[in-house]
Amino acid sequence: MPLLTRRAFSQAAAVAALGLWNSQLSAATSPRMRVILDNDFGGDPDGLFQLAFFALSPSVQIPLIVGSHYRDFGEADLVPDKAAASVAKAGELLALIAAPERPSLIAGSPRPLASLDDPGTSAASAAIIRAAMTGDPALPLYYAAGGSLTEIARAWLAEPAIGPRLKLVWLGGGEHPDLAAPPPGPAEPEYNYGLDPLAAQIVFNRSDIEIWQVPRNAFRQMLIGIGELEELGHSGPLGAYLWRQVEAAHARLSANLPAFVFSEGESLMLGDTSLVTLTALQSAFQPDTSSSDYAVRPAPTLLPDGTYRPNPQGRPMRIYTRIDTRLTYAEMLAKIRLADRAGLAAG
Repeated sequence: MPLLTRRAFSQAAAVAALGLWNSQLSAATSPRMRVILDNDFGGDPDGLFQLAFFALSPSVQIPLIVGSHYRDFGEADLVPDKAAASVAKAGELLALIAAPERPSLIAGSPRPLASLDDPGTSAASAAIIRAAMTGDPALPLYYAAGGSLTEIARAWLAEPAIGPRLKLVWLGGGEHPDLAAPPPGPAEPEYNYGLDPLAAQIVFNRSDIEIWQVPRNAFRQMLIGIGELEELGHSGPLGAYLWRQVEAAHARLSANLPAFVFSEGESLMLGDTSLVTLTALQSAFQPDTSSSDYAVRPAPTLLPDGTYRPNPQGRPMRIYTRIDTRLTYAEMLAKIRLADRAGLAAG
């Protein structure tokens, strides 16, 4: 039976499963932040690992999930609307996690912005504006983006008042020259920036949105062993589903990318999971991203080629240089295994 048509747990069953899964401490955890998720779930599997991780994090309230467009290789290039494909993939995964409530899931635009001044219209950007302008003011709002910035740029152009109401945590952008060197191989714009350069330039150069950036040098640190992921594939329905996504991605990338870009080895980069580290896994005392390292700089001017020009008048932004991978992957693997063991995964 297709995953999306499986009967979901009832609310009572989900609550009972939560009681089995959570310790007394985690069962008492209540949301301390809201997080909008925006990711290309139909692309690399790290977005799906991030989604599962967020969905199993009781300290986070998720008002909205946006499925964004992406650029992929092989058969996926035949998919005409990749944002819709991202929504479908996210729906597959969420159907495997029993929960009393489901976040709103909506597709973003299938294409990047056409100009710096014309936001167009989008159901996703309208939903972002609603979430930013409403909700519990006691819960800070984060926008966790693991792909393009198309929809948050479109939302800000339509309603600039959202700027002070949220923090953008973006996995994307190239290295800042005084903080890190680019990866080996031919120089090229970072992938997520390249999905919509105009949107990224709007957010950096024109908006007043506070930015926490995880640039390429930082998210390339987010490596996890293939053996750990294969072992996770035996934990239950959720772990098995995620492991199948890893196998499919490896086969597709190996067949369609040159060896200097992708060489199948014994580790996989799950960069999008850093978005969970910087939000749900903030410290309990003086809540912050205290286990990861960052520099505070004036937001530079983001140039069309993806490089930066210093802007001493820019608003302060965080540029992360190291993410706590131990905390990230120990907690992620434990949450998924516990969910499978307790029946939270609705297999």
